[in-house]
Amino acid sequence: MEEQKKNPAQGLSESEQVQVRRQKLADLQAAGHDPFTLTKFPQDAYSADLKEEFKDLPNETDSGKKVALAGRLMSKRVMGKASFAHLRDDKGDIQLYVRRDELGDDTYAAFKKLDVGDIIGVKGEVFRTKTGELSARAEEITLLAKSLRPLPEKFHGLTDTEMRYRQRYVDLIANPEVKETFVKRSKILKEIRAYLDEKGFLEVDTPILTPFEIGASARPFYTHHNTLNMDMVLRIETELYLKRLIVGGMDRVYEVGRIFRNEGMDPKHNPEFTTIELYQAFTDFHGMMDLVEELYKRLAQKICGSLVIPYQGKQIDMGHWERLTMIEAVKKYSGVDFNDWKTDEDAIAAAKEHHVELPEVPTKGAILAEFFDAFVEDKLIQPTFIYDYPVEISPLAKRKPDDPAFTERFEYFIDCTEYGNAFSELNDPIDQKGRFERQVAERKAIEPDCKAQVDYDYVNALEYGLPPTGGLGFGVDRLVMLLTDSASIRDVLLFPTMKPIEQ
Repeated sequence: MEEQKKNPAQGLSESEQVQVRRQKLADLQAAGHDPFTLTKFPQDAYSADLKEEFKDLPNETDSGKKVALAGRLMSKRVMGKASFAHLRDDKGDIQLYVRRDELGDDTYAAFKKLDVGDIIGVKGEVFRTKTGELSARAEEITLLAKSLRPLPEKFHGLTDTEMRYRQRYVDLIANPEVKETFVKRSKILKEIRAYLDEKGFLEVDTPILTPFEIGASARPFYTHHNTLNMDMVLRIETELYLKRLIVGGMDRVYEVGRIFRNEGMDPKHNPEFTTIELYQAFTDFHGMMDLVEELYKRLAQKICGSLVIPYQGKQIDMGHWERLTMIEAVKKYSGVDFNDWKTDEDAIAAAKEHHVELPEVPTKGAILAEFFDAFVEDKLIQPTFIYDYPVEISPLAKRKPDDPAFTERFEYFIDCTEYGNAFSELNDPIDQKGRFERQVAERKAIEPDCKAQVDYDYVNALEYGLPPTGGLGFGVDRLVMLLTDSASIRDVLLFPTMKPIEQ
């Protein structure tokens, strides 16, 4: 950084630099120039837009256009009566050319006292230097906010990953490319909404605070409502409320929902995350497969510019999706055929023979799912639909009419990771009630103190009649990871959950 070569503060500790900056602020305030009393600046131009507008402007040429720029001072090189600096605004960086003769002695002296990191407003004419850099010739400079902390020493590479996540505001300043990830995230959500809106889906909101814990395996966070004097649960899904809306005659609905699960953390899991769930009346899980494939192809093309996208050293072909039943996938990758198992005991014996972990309730279907986890998931690099899931692990999916041990459910996998889950939704209230009650009973058998309850109001809703419905849920964060080639979920969450630093 140019300024640091001549900056007398160089070599000072961070706390000493903070004291120097605080003294500068105190001096400004004593002189009646407190920057924090300013409330606005008439910004009317951005760096990237000017570079596009004047891309053909020859060297050593004035544009004739005067602008008001605002942003953060990122560098400063003082050279006697003239100086160069760089300002970073919302769209990029632009060079400033600052002359004492243009500003006057007092304003130029004030400019020289500015620190890298200060927020400034600059008015002046756009021109191109003899070296070809588009610049603004400063005629006025206004300090809008004083930066009391120095930017990281090597501000083009704040490399302490833990600190980057904790202080995302510094990360965004120090690593401009990080902002692009979150700009893409916004574009991805915008494109998903546009696609679903075009398909006739209605975006809705459902409760985040729910009255009790359902019997699902995901663990919730609890809180307490003082007025009602009741414990409440932060939602672990949006499904049951959305399907109530299908009962009510809203045939196509979706929600971009914040979800909370009191579970482990790793590069693919954060305690709070974003999902999209959608439900469409009068279709089934095959309709949801078609929707997923069409949506992901559109996103790859719009966001990445190609159906073949890079992800962590691999090339993922979003233009081709394989479709396998769980039985077919397990047979393909392990050689074990579910159809050879006549009883649960056969399945248990096969699991022991192949060193597959037994589930808490070791039925044939549940053991098939364990075989899938052990032998199949880590082979699914290219986009793959796995469908026809055992009923034991699919309490909300409709049974297959010709094989009631399985359900009309699929999950889809990319780079050995599950990205979404879909059903032909169970709409038989009697079957649903029985599955809910078994699910809660099994949870309480394993965890006697758990507070899980059956959602009888949802069963009541089904008794009014849920039409045949296809439902889909997928994680937004994992999708953003895929489309931005990000290795960790923390790279695509502006403020990931972090354990507090001991003060």
